[in-house]
Amino acid sequence: MLDALLGRASLKERIDELEEKNERLRNRYEAESERRSEAATARQDAEERVNRLEDRIAQLEGELEQLEGDEAGLSVRRRERLRGSRLEAVVDRLASFHTGPEGALTAVLREDEGSETLAEEFDVDLETPLGDRAALVDEAAPCVLCLDDAGLIAAALEPPAMPDRALEDDSRVAWDDRFRFEREWFLPTGRYALALVRTDLFALGTYEDGDRVDYRGFESDVKGNHSKGGFSQARFERIRDDQIDDHLERCREALSERVDDGDRLYLAGQRGVVETLAEDASLEPAGTAAVDATGDPKSALEDAHRSFWTAEFRAF
Repeated sequence: MLDALLGRASLKERIDELEEKNERLRNRYEAESERRSEAATARQDAEERVNRLEDRIAQLEGELEQLEGDEAGLSVRRRERLRGSRLEAVVDRLASFHTGPEGALTAVLREDEGSETLAEEFDVDLETPLGDRAALVDEAAPCVLCLDDAGLIAAALEPPAMPDRALEDDSRVAWDDRFRFEREWFLPTGRYALALVRTDLFALGTYEDGDRVDYRGFESDVKGNHSKGGFSQARFERIRDDQIDDHLERCREALSERVDDGDRLYLAGQRGVVETLAEDASLEPAGTAAVDATGDPKSALEDAHRSFWTAEFRAF
């Protein structure tokens, strides 16, 4: 009665209505957050599996190409992933090749480029030296194609650090008396820095001709992918995302402090994390790669360095 006389009854009813509406909105927000968290967790799990299976996929693709090539009468003569001394030997052999003026073609092919690109944009006819095998070049991109006009050498390498050009004049296609490429596209040469980044780990090495001369690494306290109980999955994911953001900020600070101006920087690690850091305009990495490197920071960096400097080779 007193509440009604003082007008408080209607206010209480309004408060109850607003609280009920607020609860519905909160439940809707929690449900949406949980759906997004589940999607983010599933995406991260998938990225980790992709990193572990990349080498296996490349091997199976090579076997599939061989089978399809047998049916069509076309196949690459050789396909393998090269690293270390084996990669160096192949690069040196290609670099030692000499022929007559404009007898050696070097072409930097980007994703989705191939024989048609060379014919239409650069007036390069691959069918003359390669015949039907010219179609195999389309499957090799992105790559650096090395081909002589007699068809004696026809090979493609997908370098760890994909170049934007083949010559100093910014051309991606060049005819010369030798193949025009730089060793640093394929091999660890000169001074450079390579950073391994995961959601909970960072390791940075500075190298001289492949030998590490400086190192910094750390791990961050980041929660796992799933809540162990105690609060909602949505809240758990928000806390985890904040921890990852803090970790990435530490990574940026470490890179800005330890990477000297002029040093080439390569980023390797979890695909999503690498892409996030690569978008930072101040870093400008010379190359990136998704690699599966586990363990403590220093040993994981060694694995990442070895995996990064791996090139896929195809002989047509």
